[in-house]
Amino acid sequence: MSNSVNEDLTVDFLKDISVPKAIGTILLVSVAAFLFLIWLIYFRETAEETAAWVANLPALNAMLNSVSTVLILAGFVAIKKRNFVAHMKLMLTAFITSSLFLISYLIYHHYVGHTPFPGQGFIRPVYFTILISHIILSAFVVPLVLTSYYFAFSGKFTTHRKVSKWTFPIWLYVSVTGVMIFFILNAYV
Repeated sequence: MSNSVNEDLTVDFLKDISVPKAIGTILLVSVAAFLFLIWLIYFRETAEETAAWVANLPALNAMLNSVSTVLILAGFVAIKKRNFVAHMKLMLTAFITSSLFLISYLIYHHYVGHTPFPGQGFIRPVYFTILISHIILSAFVVPLVLTSYYFAFSGKFTTHRKVSKWTFPIWLYVSVTGVMIFFILNAYV
């Protein structure tokens, strides 16, 4: 990568943060966010009243996950073509749509709590296999994405590529299975 492109893609203050400090902060934030989500969905009392618009949030979430999927794939294509600026823009937009998904998801589960799956028969183990793998990998995607961004924006592109080889398929899987979960769940509700 040329120095001018390198300078355009880095953030100066991130260059001064040590890798252990950055990784430690990312892990701390990621674990806190995941534990908060588990508490919100499974241990907290749901809101006493739910506004009518809350019922539309799962569809919005599926749309945001779909957009994230397209952006992640487009970012992958851009980096394979060595179009670093387009890759950066696409991946940042994917991060924004994924963040909007997370906000919407949190709002929905604030009101609704846990959503039980009513399907029976063959679809039940299929659904739970997808759901459990989605949940487990979603716990890893946040620190992986944040770590990938840290290495990219601190100018550590070799390490960014190494981390992103794990981040890309996991983030893509979580985005795709999020949409699958929505459609399977809604087919049985």
